[in-house]
Amino acid sequence: MTKALLAEWLDKAASCSLPGKGVSRLFLTKEHKRLLGYLRPLMEHCGLESEMDDAGNLVARKPALHSAKTLYLGSHQDTVPCGGCYDGILGVLVALLAVYELREVELPFNIEVIAFGDEEGTRFNSTLLGSTAVAGCFDPNILDCTDISGMSLAEALRRFGLNPDNIPQLTRNKEEAIGYVEVHIEQGPILENHRLPVGLVSAITGIERHMIKITGASGHAGTVPMHLRKDALVAAGNYISWLDTYSKTTKDLVGVVGKLDIYPNSVNVIPGIAELTLELRSPHGDTRRQARKELQKVTAKLVAQGFLVESELVYSLEEVICDQELTGRLESALVKEGIPPLTLFSGAGHDGLAMAHLCPVAMLFVRCRDGLSHHPDESIEIDDALTAKDILKRFIKDLASDF
Repeated sequence: MTKALLAEWLDKAASCSLPGKGVSRLFLTKEHKRLLGYLRPLMEHCGLESEMDDAGNLVARKPALHSAKTLYLGSHQDTVPCGGCYDGILGVLVALLAVYELREVELPFNIEVIAFGDEEGTRFNSTLLGSTAVAGCFDPNILDCTDISGMSLAEALRRFGLNPDNIPQLTRNKEEAIGYVEVHIEQGPILENHRLPVGLVSAITGIERHMIKITGASGHAGTVPMHLRKDALVAAGNYISWLDTYSKTTKDLVGVVGKLDIYPNSVNVIPGIAELTLELRSPHGDTRRQARKELQKVTAKLVAQGFLVESELVYSLEEVICDQELTGRLESALVKEGIPPLTLFSGAGHDGLAMAHLCPVAMLFVRCRDGLSHHPDESIEIDDALTAKDILKRFIKDLASDF
């Protein structure tokens, strides 16, 4: 019965999407409103108080009788375009089911299950709005970010019936925060390769992004001798080749050139300008900073060859090391459920990056098929999600007994 219930919840949440492949549910859209229209009654059906806050978070609360302390659970509501059915929303619904099954248990602390708004940042490039608001590290400048139509985030919040002026008031009290625990699909193949339903997360990766513009010299593709060319695309290839080799030979580092534009982009003209994005991710800040130094060496070589190179660090987010005590409690729950504990780091960003400013954080990954995520074919076994729910329940009960 529980299996069918969770599957139904996930299917109904997935239906709150634009038509087409996968799930497309961007922040503050009609699809987002449809999801809220489903989730809020579900939270109340589970016996929880519910509230929509002015950052677009939907909060379900199980209050304690005599405590101001709060344990935070949850994940995000939004998706990337043509994403999957489980990224984000799985963590909301698994937490909701775990707390629902504890509805008759009086706990010595409050629980808030939060469906965070705007984790993906797809519509406004405003990542982690909901969790930064709760954690007290909200940057009001992101309210000026605009979507493809030119609408600002602040205006979109108002049109959604929310008041962005109230966002600073959403910050929770650090002294009352026990911790934040998130269930999330792995988004990688490690658990599947080890034939394990769930795994522990050691750290959430740090991320930095660079915008690089290379100016060479355009010219006729048939008349400029090869040894006299300053081909900006060839120069850009130096970054791509370096990043691929360096990332493959450096432990716990991944990188990608995700975007590349060339000008004039004509079949018979030597590219005179190349613009690219270069992203570095590692759970170790020293590893990422060393990669940045090596990146600068690539730039210096191209400058020495006569190229004009403009490089800017446009985004940087430090890694978060998951709390040893909370993770240890999750590990104990795994062992009690008969599951060998496997620890891995998250190469993706999560709301825990923001929540770490408020309180200790821990994460539990759920196996996904072929390690596939941000894709319409994203898939999990419902039994694995139920395993995560059982571990979360045990974690809560064990925490309560030691509180």
